Amino acid sequence: MSERKLRWRLQPFDVIARDWRLPLYNNQHVGDLRLPCDPPMPVPLLTMAKYLFGNYLLDVDERRLLRDNEEIRLRGKLFDTLRVLVENAGKLVRKDAFMESVWPDSVVEDNNLDYCISQLRKLLHPAKYIETVPRHGYRFVAPVRNVVGSGASQAVAAGRQSSTPLPRQDIRFATTKDGVRLAWASIGEGPPLVKASNWLTHLDFEWGSPIWQHWWTELSKHHRLIRYDERGNGMSQRDVPDVSFNTWVRDLETVVDAAGLDSFSLLGISRGGSIAIAYTVKHPERVSKLVLYGAFPAGLYHYGSPEQLEARRALISLTRLGWGLHHPAFCRMFTNRFMPNATPVHENWFDDLQRVSTSAENAARLMEIDDNINVHGLLSQVRVPTLVVHCDRDQVVSPERGRQLAAGIPNTRYASLPSTNHLLLAEEPAWEILLQEFSSFMGWHEESAVPVR
Repeated sequence: MSERKLRWRLQPFDVIARDWRLPLYNNQHVGDLRLPCDPPMPVPLLTMAKYLFGNYLLDVDERRLLRDNEEIRLRGKLFDTLRVLVENAGKLVRKDAFMESVWPDSVVEDNNLDYCISQLRKLLHPAKYIETVPRHGYRFVAPVRNVVGSGASQAVAAGRQSSTPLPRQDIRFATTKDGVRLAWASIGEGPPLVKASNWLTHLDFEWGSPIWQHWWTELSKHHRLIRYDERGNGMSQRDVPDVSFNTWVRDLETVVDAAGLDSFSLLGISRGGSIAIAYTVKHPERVSKLVLYGAFPAGLYHYGSPEQLEARRALISLTRLGWGLHHPAFCRMFTNRFMPNATPVHENWFDDLQRVSTSAENAARLMEIDDNINVHGLLSQVRVPTLVVHCDRDQVVSPERGRQLAAGIPNTRYASLPSTNHLLLAEEPAWEILLQEFSSFMGWHEESAVPVR
């Protein structure tokens, strides 16, 4: 066995057993971890499939790449590299996984892979389908559809007409009164809708992700959507000495002023709901409507049992130790709480988003501040029409917290969604229900009745 393969087989068990001391169940590590005798987890090799992306068709059986039904010749390893990327579209494919799949019986240098990626980018130019994740690997970022049968050529023509690139967001920067640089983005046209910051955002990285892209695409069809990265994470300034709930509210004030908004609707997702409530009470003349999704009025410190608080402290300590180390157990611990029904593509995007968004210390600090939030006393002071939406089996924020918001805020409509996910995915039936609630509350159905000038 080659040295590369030996490292691939032994490293996950050795590192995790040494660093995490996780318990064993039936002689196997809990979760997705492997025993040292297990074979490596190769990138899946699918057959009898044709993959459509943009105006391209990748035929796995015949090892052909077609562009507008004209063949583009690819040498052996170039085709295999593209196949691995396309079969794992949206997922970060690490270099070791490429080596196992494309060069299974050889020991080759990393620059062989770099050369293949470079050549593929030239062949696919001007489309930018292959994204580099520095020091980790590559990701195929185009939407991919599996098409089988004689209708593949017609699918290419249909895909060429329907596949459109993502609209470009306008990213700018503003400076708070205490000198912190904030990144904010604007996309779409129409009545302004501002999203208060929530835990772990990155304006650029999340824009093309399957975790958030459907949110921003749908909302920007009807609104000028304003998003921002709060201090300490994303594209905003990371090294900030002062982070608190009050600074989060002031960050929102800074972005609203920078965007030149007098009156707007306000969206608060998860922890952003508390920020949105505090801002609405402070500036009632500026907020026209308030939407709270998966939100809560108070953090765990104010209602948690001693056992819950002890578990939370352990999780924060673990975050300081394990953030960004790519341990499968650590990554899945967060992902499985936020999206229990996520696909592998969603899981890997969310894992990457965590690491890209902020540092270990900042992530832990934000969690501690979350636990101390308390806007219970402000609920009765909210005087704008409010929609509260909550998933009925949310594992991160209990539905009871959403009901507390709806009961405490006057003139509030409450909507329950059938999902176990904290972050709704586009593939869920609950996503369509959420859009219906948005449409009714925000008046989207009235837009078609207004003549366009």
